Amino acid sequence: MTERRLTVLFVPESAYGPTNNCVGIGDVLRRRGHRVVFAAEASWKGKLTALGFEEDLVDLAPPSEGEQDAGQFWKDFIRDTAPEFRKPTIEQLETWIKPVWEELIAGVKYCEPQLRGIIERVQPDVIVEDNVVCFPALLTAGKPFVRIMSCNPLELRTGDVPPVFSGYPAADRSGWAQFREAYDRSHRALWEEFNAWVVEQGAPALPELDFIHEGATNLYVYPEAADYERALGPSWHRLDSSVRETDEKFELPTELRDGDGALIYFSLGSLGSADVELMRRVIGVLAGTPHRYIVSKGPLHEEIELPSNMWGAEFLPQTSILPLVDLVITHGGNNTTTEALHFGKPMVLLPLFWDQYDNAQRMDELGFGVRLDTYRFTDEELTRTVERLLADHALRKRLADVGAEIRRRDGLRRAADLIKGAASSTT
Repeated sequence: MTERRLTVLFVPESAYGPTNNCVGIGDVLRRRGHRVVFAAEASWKGKLTALGFEEDLVDLAPPSEGEQDAGQFWKDFIRDTAPEFRKPTIEQLETWIKPVWEELIAGVKYCEPQLRGIIERVQPDVIVEDNVVCFPALLTAGKPFVRIMSCNPLELRTGDVPPVFSGYPAADRSGWAQFREAYDRSHRALWEEFNAWVVEQGAPALPELDFIHEGATNLYVYPEAADYERALGPSWHRLDSSVRETDEKFELPTELRDGDGALIYFSLGSLGSADVELMRRVIGVLAGTPHRYIVSKGPLHEEIELPSNMWGAEFLPQTSILPLVDLVITHGGNNTTTEALHFGKPMVLLPLFWDQYDNAQRMDELGFGVRLDTYRFTDEELTRTVERLLADHALRKRLADVGAEIRRRDGLRRAADLIKGAASSTT
């Protein structure tokens, strides 16, 4: 019997992490013969069709003059608000986390009519959203709705795990209640206003203090080896990883291939690398070590000079590079964190914002990496941490075993199967 060809509509957040996650899953579905359409933000124009997908894009704000880089809005936002990252996470709730929600909600309201038009044109069999905020049009379309959570799983808030965005340890509950009270105090009025608007659009009311609904099928990306100990409902399915297979192959540059020392990958992500001062600080410290570095320079790459033991570019095929390296220095974004575990690599984590603190803390408390204070680490602290992780052969063996099990579970195809199953459940 021939498999029914589905039309799958992906609606990812504009940032690279969620979009790349959807690209990986969508590519599996596309190669199985299904029609895959992306309702991504307009700055992604042409980048998704180049991968074989259809694009039906949305504006989250009035269009800017001229062409923008993919995700440019959030790159600018991060660059302009970077001073907030130096504050304790509980202080960022009012001055950074809340403004992010406000920007996200403004985008939702602006594009709601566009999304309704896209759904009418595309006529999807299933709608897949990888974002942190509700788009009512996706819930009122009368189609199966799949939510992907490609942030740290603390985003699914329950009382038996640390509060999301806190970076607090799982073994010490002393600050949990205070952080949750601060979140309630800073966010309740915004949530109430947004919830009322969501209901006005015909969608169900939002869960208490959450800005997004669950779907009938829900996927989250985090390896079992790193996950939090708690019971989730039957609609939730773990993907141990979701590593796209669309990245181009990577050949190690000659200047690094012939060098000495370990090979290390350094990336603060497409958004974090917009903090050029921080990039320069880390690069300056690492320049004095005997190791070789591949550097993801990001959108402001022209402002970042690399010493002789480093090579880098604005964009790099990260999933093709990670298997080659001995260590990863990262901001702790969910994609990079789970991809490093997928390939069994230890990490030095320099969190900047959002769930990166939670990922950094989790890797540190499990012994998969070391969390440093991003803006207060000393030169010696960073170099000593790099040397210790490189010399820890027991950790490297442990991570190699973790990575092998993650790869065996093949989260990418599991996600495709679950999305297909969600679409088929109504037919």
